[in-house]
Amino acid sequence: MALAEATGTAAAERASGSSFYNAMRILPRPQRAAMFEIYSFCRQVDDIADSSGPRGERRDELDRWRADIDALYAGRAIPRTQGLVAPVKDFALKREDFHAIIEGMEMDVVADIRAPDDATLDRYCDRVASAVGRLSVRVFGMEDRDGVALAHHLGRALQLTNILRDLDEDAAFGRLYLPSEAR
Repeated sequence: MALAEATGTAAAERASGSSFYNAMRILPRPQRAAMFEIYSFCRQVDDIADSSGPRGERRDELDRWRADIDALYAGRAIPRTQGLVAPVKDFALKREDFHAIIEGMEMDVVADIRAPDDATLDRYCDRVASAVGRLSVRVFGMEDRDGVALAHHLGRALQLTNILRDLDEDAAFGRLYLPSEAR
């Protein structure tokens, strides 16, 4: 049986290629579904940032995502955000975390990041990784104060590891995330 058939969601299908898939798969059903949906959202906006399309078109698509997230929070979910309705309600996921992820993707679209200063790298890590962590710790049921601190530090650590792992791939996109102060 195909994964999407077994779980009933396209989000699970998108998550199946993730290194986080096995960890997400063993969560209780509501948490698992929420994490698949969060992953799916992240994957879709990341694919926009990493596509080879014109920058203006990619920014427009990210703007559409921002508007779709706003509509979701206003009670007007469209098909591509419908899977987020229950997780947003059940786990009190914050709109600003979804927006932060989109803003992080925009950082890659507006201009290729090359040897940013530490403040820019911190802002990028917060948006593309720690914001995902903030959504995740809410799904896991952590206390806000401890969860936000964990999301910040773990998100940054995972993003820096990802940056080091993907040096060659990022260079092909014209990006270098290593900070200029590290030279």
